[in-house]
Amino acid sequence: MTAWKQSFGALWVAEFLAIAGFSTSNPILPLYLTELGIHDPASLNWWTGAINAAPAVALTIFAPIWGSLADGYGRKLMLLRAMIGGSVVMGLLVITNAPWQVLLLKTIQGCVTGTVAAATVLTASIVPEKEAGYRLGLLQMAIFLGGAIGPLFGGVVTDLLGSRVNFLLTALLLAAAAVVVARMVSEDFKAPVRSGSLLRKAMPDFGILAAVPALIPLFAVSFAVQLANGTASPIIPLVVLDMVKGEAGVGSLSGLILGSSAVTAALGAVLVGRVSARIGYGRALSVCVAGSFVFSLPQAFAGGPWQLLGSRAAMGFFLGGTMPSLNALIAGICERSRQGSVYGISSSVMSAGSALGPALGAFVATAFGYPAVFIATALVLAGTGLAMAPSIWRRQGSAKAEAAFPASTGGIDE
Repeated sequence: MTAWKQSFGALWVAEFLAIAGFSTSNPILPLYLTELGIHDPASLNWWTGAINAAPAVALTIFAPIWGSLADGYGRKLMLLRAMIGGSVVMGLLVITNAPWQVLLLKTIQGCVTGTVAAATVLTASIVPEKEAGYRLGLLQMAIFLGGAIGPLFGGVVTDLLGSRVNFLLTALLLAAAAVVVARMVSEDFKAPVRSGSLLRKAMPDFGILAAVPALIPLFAVSFAVQLANGTASPIIPLVVLDMVKGEAGVGSLSGLILGSSAVTAALGAVLVGRVSARIGYGRALSVCVAGSFVFSLPQAFAGGPWQLLGSRAAMGFFLGGTMPSLNALIAGICERSRQGSVYGISSSVMSAGSALGPALGAFVATAFGYPAVFIATALVLAGTGLAMAPSIWRRQGSAKAEAAFPASTGGIDE
């Protein structure tokens, strides 16, 4: 086995562990808030939205900085920083006893983590260019599988042992991921000759947007997809709680619903990653956005948890397929020496969508009820699909990313 394949295999395992760790704790946060004394539905919706939005807002600010530092000091180092920082912060959640403390720690989490962006740029830098689409799809598989197993495992642990044990488990999984990266992932990185202080080197490289304007529509789609995904996901435990009219087993059932959509998202990432190079990354992206819309709307009319599970699982498949296409397109149109900055900006944009999503979901749920949250998700996806369609289908051409998005077009083309 070649060195890059060994490193990628270790990176796959590490990112799976990291995402499983975060996903073990994140879905049970609304239930943990009830343990801390928040029972009023409006207050619970507000705190749930704020706590889910806070790390995404922080990551929006810090991701371009970490991306720029990755180009200057190495991508592996940035991944280790994210995993170790996440382990420390999640461990501290064990000793919280008030909602504001949870909010503070989750905000710090957004400042110091960002494992997905770090792992993505490290993958793009170590795999051959012709393998980029497939390997990025496999990486998304690890991310989604971690997101599938984590909520289910976390729900069971919470029901049996309590939320604080759940937070400790998250910290241990992130620490284990950091050990795997440190010992088994190799990076052939040569620091560029860059003058100036550490602060200067940390300045985000936004000039890449002027040099490669085709990145802008890709970032816009990334924002919309994350916005749609983040609008409903944080309130799933509350929706299930409302459906079953009781708290017994809500953690396990919520984890099952969130986990099933993550499993199908993993399948979507691998299958779309495998075929997207043949049919065109832009066209694959368009189909996935359309499929996400088709299966998001029925969730508003689900009569019980199992109907909700089926719709979210189908939607998850198509949402999973969007990311490898987007990441392959980004990797194909920017220089490797600047990919840290590019993926840092991409992560910032996606985090902005993830931050706005829970806030939007909390507002809509409070003002109009839970079904309206799923309708809002469907509207975001429909708008994204309609905006993409003209540029996706306007031209026929190569399925390769560099031909699919020539820098001169400034749009999504094939």
